This record gives sequence, C-alpha cells and structure tokens, in this order.
Amino acid sequence: MGFLTNNMAEATRLWAQVAQIAIESQMVIGLRMAGMMGLLPQHRNEPHRMVQEKLDAAQESGKAMFRAVTRGAPAEKVMAAALRPYGRRTRANARRLSKSSTRALG
Repeated sequence: MGFLTNNMAEATRLWAQVAQIAIESQMVIGLRMAGMMGLLPQHRNEPHRMVQEKLDAAQESGKAMFRAVTRGAPAEKVMAAALRPYGRRTRANARRLSKSSTRALG
C-alpha cells in the first residue's frame, strides 16, 4: 500500500507542477500581449527575450532529463526535472511582468 501512496503523491506533485506552469504561462502571455499592443509598458527587448528564454529552457530541460535518466530516476522524477526549468522561468516572468504592469497602472 505504501508503494501506491508514494506513486499517487508523486503524480499529484507532478500535476500540480504542470498546473502552476500553465497558469503562470497564461498570465505571462496576457501581460506580454498587452505590452505588444501598447497597453502596458514593455522593454523593447521583450520579444527577443521571450524567444531566447524558450530556447534556453528547452536546453536546460533536456540536460535535466538526461541527468535524471542516467541516474536511474523513475519517470515521475524525470518529468519533474524536465519541467523545473520552465517553471522557474514562468514564475520569474510572471513576477517581473506583473510588477511592471502594477507600476504602470498604479
């Protein structure tokens, strides 16, 4: 029974990680679109930044997955390692962009 409980807990953590990334991504997309439409201030480098960070996240994610696989990690741990770089970036972008939007509106 403990094995089943651990797998369920891991699966729940993984889905929570995916959900958080999805929510923060939608927030970032909305704020960036508002910036592109001129509704919010946006640094002129933001379009370049959003492309470059995706390339960087993909590379970092691949490395993290490779490390996890070569260490013999179970699938849930491999997926969590792969998602972590995306989660860090979406969280940081959501914070950064929402701060600039509240300054603009405040």
